[in-house]
Amino acid sequence: MSVRAAKTHYDGSFTSLLQSCSAHLLLLLTRPELPTMRVQRSRIVLVSFSLCITVTLLFQVESTQPPFSCDPASPSTNSYRFCKTTLPISERVRDLVSRLTLDEKVSQLVNSAPAIPRLGIPAYQWWSEALHGVSNAGPGIRFNGSIRSATSFPQVILTAASFDDRLWYRIGQAIGVEARAVYNAGQATGMTFWAPNINIFRDPRWGRGQETPGEDPLVTGKYAVSYVRGVQGDYFQGGNVEAGRHLQASACCKHFTAYDLDNWKGYDRYSFDARVTLQDLADTYQPPFQRCIQDGRASGIMCAYNRVNGVPSCANYNFLTKTARGQWDFHGYITSDCDAVSIIREAQGYAKSPEEAIVDVLKAGMDINCGSYLQKHTKSAVQQKKLPEAELDRALHNLFSVRMRLGLFNGDPTKHPFGNIGSNHVCTQAHQDLALEAALNGIVLLKNSARLLPLSKINTKSLAVIGPNANSAYTLLGNYAGPPCKSITPLQALQSYIQNIRYHSGCNNVACSSVSVKEAVEIAKGVDQVVLLMGLDQSQEKESQDRVDLVLPGKQQELIISVARAAKKPVVLVLLCGGPVDVSFAKYDRSIGSILWAGYPGEAGGIALAQTIFGEHNPGGRLPMTWYPQDFIKVPMTDMRMRSDPSSGYPGRTYRFYRGEKIFEYGYGLSYSTYSYKFTSVTQNKLYLNQSSTTQLVKNSNSLHFMSVSEMSAELCEKMKFSATVGVKNGGELAGNHSVLLFVRSNVETNGRPMKQLVGFDKVSLNAGQRAEIEFLLNPCEHLGRANKDGVMVIEEGLNFLVVGNEEYPITITI
Repeated sequence: MSVRAAKTHYDGSFTSLLQSCSAHLLLLLTRPELPTMRVQRSRIVLVSFSLCITVTLLFQVESTQPPFSCDPASPSTNSYRFCKTTLPISERVRDLVSRLTLDEKVSQLVNSAPAIPRLGIPAYQWWSEALHGVSNAGPGIRFNGSIRSATSFPQVILTAASFDDRLWYRIGQAIGVEARAVYNAGQATGMTFWAPNINIFRDPRWGRGQETPGEDPLVTGKYAVSYVRGVQGDYFQGGNVEAGRHLQASACCKHFTAYDLDNWKGYDRYSFDARVTLQDLADTYQPPFQRCIQDGRASGIMCAYNRVNGVPSCANYNFLTKTARGQWDFHGYITSDCDAVSIIREAQGYAKSPEEAIVDVLKAGMDINCGSYLQKHTKSAVQQKKLPEAELDRALHNLFSVRMRLGLFNGDPTKHPFGNIGSNHVCTQAHQDLALEAALNGIVLLKNSARLLPLSKINTKSLAVIGPNANSAYTLLGNYAGPPCKSITPLQALQSYIQNIRYHSGCNNVACSSVSVKEAVEIAKGVDQVVLLMGLDQSQEKESQDRVDLVLPGKQQELIISVARAAKKPVVLVLLCGGPVDVSFAKYDRSIGSILWAGYPGEAGGIALAQTIFGEHNPGGRLPMTWYPQDFIKVPMTDMRMRSDPSSGYPGRTYRFYRGEKIFEYGYGLSYSTYSYKFTSVTQNKLYLNQSSTTQLVKNSNSLHFMSVSEMSAELCEKMKFSATVGVKNGGELAGNHSVLLFVRSNVETNGRPMKQLVGFDKVSLNAGQRAEIEFLLNPCEHLGRANKDGVMVIEEGLNFLVVGNEEYPITITI
């Protein structure tokens, strides 16, 4: 066993070693003794203290090297077939697993996998986080060495508002590079990152909606593909990371599936049983995971806490093995969410014993348990002959395959692919510029009466900055954030534009149980312009905490209205929040001239807001989720149905099915410029699907012919592809980045069809007066189909419309 393996076997933790030394010294100092022993004890303490310092210093030097297996300096390396890099990974893994004892096999089925010293295998930590930047939210990453921080990009919901998949890919690339750099610096014990979160933002109250790309399955799927490819070291178009190829880092799409409730009015994610129709599974909940696996080639997925139609997600053979591995060809590892195995018995009562819970998840296709439940109960399940050892081997094959693809069994990883990535690749100026670009392109202008924004840097002599989010750098980050490269609050950023600034928090905190209306009003009266920074923070929405209201917390609304009425001119309202809030009062209040939504914009968010407010950036973000009225809270969060039910008054969910009032609709976003659209070319306006004698035609209950997409040949689907070209013109006076969203809607809203469905989006940069054309390639099998009640994707005859802005183009489908 190498020195490195021995160090890792200790547990890979400098902190633990130091604590052990400290505890030993404390025992010596406090132990009762005879007076004659005092001199001897003093000498022992001095020697022990010196030894502790020496060992910990050596440990610190050693820990600058990443842990790995198959050290060429070790004599045993040449005798292990699993160390021979010329062999296929499948053969290497088979050799490794065959050498393990039952106890060793069991030990590897948890996120904190211990070392196997006799084989020179170091400990490995599967749980690391990188939702919007490398984070120490999981135990696998430490910022205690040469790397003390990492680039903190905007929270995902704001990044999604850019509708720019190339930006998403570049962010993934930066995160993957910084992840590998932290590992190469010896500050990580794993390279598997449990991100992205690609659950649909189904309900506006969900505390974790901020982590997702929003409510649309197409956008969520494209975000997953872009992020995963970037993190894992793939090309933007894919093809460089297939099964068996080296990974820069490993991405894990979560939480599979239909998980979007944490803790709401007595219902929690641990015991919740999500009742989901086959129709909703097929066209809402599952597509992002399918794209993540099939197109993104993610090397990991995480099964969720909740049950789906009575079956725990981590014990669902249909989801994990039949669908993910079978239908979608998944090659990677499947982890549980943390303690999701134990709750199958303890919270859900699905399994009658710990051993039965182990059998349920491993036979379903899960590979590793975040927690210790498998470590405690798997051996007894095998000994009781409830679980064949072959199930352990199957799981271990998936686990060690990923570790080998990361290069951790090829000798020193710093001498192999990605080995030249060092601490100088973290918090680079390029990455910090990218964080600013992402924040700028995500910010959404919701209101701009009388063109209040942008403010003039010349004519604005004094500025009031008011609100509980004005001077908080922490709020900008959102959850699952690591220490950022830099920290600049909105107040600090605005101070670089206007010298005469007066600041007041207005509230005691974001909850705003106590408000200083009088003081804020007096400040507002004495300045040229007022910017209010309000909204939410992690005390209001986060993991394990869903909201019960959609209005601003506490007395925030009172403060906003009072300040707006007292100000000399209409005020600017900036909202920091992940989930939507009902600000209808501000939407229609003339004393509130402009509203900006900035999500949680990351480390550069303060700068991005200041640049947007003073016109150095022209906002072009668009909402990735519907903003519902407060009245929506009457709808139970536990109702998983997407489609509306007029007979019961159920309004449906998301822009595709919701039929109620909206504060702001999906895709809404203004600019300092105005944009116009025109369909300039559509290569097909009539599609004939009855070109195959082998395809079965069926009539539905409304006597409309339809065809099952799965029965249509790949040749027919390819033949029916067509392009739609949209002309876009910037009719304003400022250059800007603009997202073009292409929807399709049917002429008949029946059979659970979406009212409209996003089928494409692209980003274009236009100077004032400039025009450009964007071509969308459409596949009717993918873009013009819908799910029927059996969860089967079908294409129906009839009239459809391509929609961009207020422009429509008819497409007729004939069967």
